Amino acid sequence: MLAHSPPLPLIIDYLDQGHGVTADEEAGIILALQRRDRVRRIRFMMPVPELQRLIMAIDGEFPILEHLYIEAPTKHRDTAGLVLRETFQAHLRHFILIKFAFSVGSPLLTNTAAATLVSLVLQRIHPSTYFRPNNLLQQLSLIPHLETFILGFDSPVHNRNAERRLLRELEMTPITLPNLRWLEFRGASAYLEAVLPHITTPLLERLEIVFFNQLIFSIPHLLQFIDEAENFKFDSAVLAFHEGSLCMNAYSPEWDTMYSLHLEVGCRQFDWQVASAAQIINTLRTPFSTVELLLLYWCDLRSLEPPNEDDLVQWRELLGPFDNVRVLGVFSFLVRELSFTLRSDRALIPLELSPELKELLCLAGRDSSHGRAIASFIDTHQGVKMQNVGQPRPQTLPSWVPSC
Repeated sequence: MLAHSPPLPLIIDYLDQGHGVTADEEAGIILALQRRDRVRRIRFMMPVPELQRLIMAIDGEFPILEHLYIEAPTKHRDTAGLVLRETFQAHLRHFILIKFAFSVGSPLLTNTAAATLVSLVLQRIHPSTYFRPNNLLQQLSLIPHLETFILGFDSPVHNRNAERRLLRELEMTPITLPNLRWLEFRGASAYLEAVLPHITTPLLERLEIVFFNQLIFSIPHLLQFIDEAENFKFDSAVLAFHEGSLCMNAYSPEWDTMYSLHLEVGCRQFDWQVASAAQIINTLRTPFSTVELLLLYWCDLRSLEPPNEDDLVQWRELLGPFDNVRVLGVFSFLVRELSFTLRSDRALIPLELSPELKELLCLAGRDSSHGRAIASFIDTHQGVKMQNVGQPRPQTLPSWVPSC
């Protein structure tokens, strides 16, 4: 059929939904790939064996190819063999590889090939193709029109002390990404700290960061990077504690539905999540100090143990930087955590909440007992309005507020 069809652009999409690629389907895809001068878009998501065979057919020059998307399923761990052929040539606009073994020195990111790139997404990169920050910056300097850049490693470098020493020794030239609007990173904080001081992004609107689980978050360059971003002035923030991760979203006044900043730490233990949040937020104290609406979520099915003294210290460190909050919303079991934290009769130094606090929202589902537990705090903070469960949705909550 292809041999007798008009010379229209070809779109080759195969996103496997679990049934596998049949022999006839594979033969048809290979036949379409052989029409290199007509292929406009390629999108593959399928098991690794079939994917490896089809990647071999992506060879030679594809003169009109604009969009390349290749993803291996998350359940497949051995993806070291997923490598694009060096003879493959294209001037892509959107280049997306997920769970792939891709070298940042690929010919696809040379001066001429990278000049047309608008989106570059390299997620869950195989450890075998780990590249140093200076190599990354060198390649990014060749992509002047880049608007979206997502970089995510599949796992951290095993010897973190060696990684930190290596990063300190690198010599890198600062670059400007004049059109970048979306930046996303997944990996160790040491890697990000090595890159950020050498990048200028005057139009950045969205920053997403996912850190691997680690004990210490030393991120002073991240603070400077956010402070220098003109679009990052926050008035709302959400902290959500999930079963496997901690998520923090911050919203700018101009954006009603999409966060400007997303921070995530992959860890399961709730006390570690609180401790990680306290570290990060205290480092980023300046941008978070303008937040007027703060929401705390517990998005987990596990029950919480009563907080101990160490937990209360962490909670107070976590909440301390939010000294301009006017509305504080506490959801589900976290109401109990907060009630222990805010009690002024404990031996610890009482938390000094902002004098701007006007409203406390205790949204704990159908069980109002946790909401009542915080009443003693309200008694000592005259003028703070409290809304408990069962009442209509407060008008102070914007439309983007999620539910767990």
